Amino acid sequence: MMTPIFRCILVMVSLTTMAFMMRKIRQAKVQIEAAMFWVIMALILVVFSLFPSLADACAGLLGIYSTPNFLFLFMIFLLMVKVFGMTLQVSELESRQKELVQMLALSEKEREELEGRLLSLLKETEVDADVR
Repeated sequence: MMTPIFRCILVMVSLTTMAFMMRKIRQAKVQIEAAMFWVIMALILVVFSLFPSLADACAGLLGIYSTPNFLFLFMIFLLMVKVFGMTLQVSELESRQKELVQMLALSEKEREELEGRLLSLLKETEVDADVR
């Protein structure tokens, strides 16, 4: 069973998190897709704190005797899922960055080769013009 103080803290933290995320979205400091996770997580906390019997029932179904322990475990699980998703994104971005760096290096090399050919052609035309 959740104490009234714990329920109030959950509501305040959840609403603060939602307000903070909405503010960051409006300031274009965070993408909507990324902020939605935090907004949904805050909404879940608000629902559990406003309807503690739902959290009690979920805790009971999972065999967890303390509702706050269920809430902490549930949030830790959601955060782990989020971290895993972010790890996948970082890995994908690192692979893409490596590809782009390689493409840039190849383009730079091709540009230098073309400049070298162009300079040698210019020198040949200058020599041919001097000979005539």
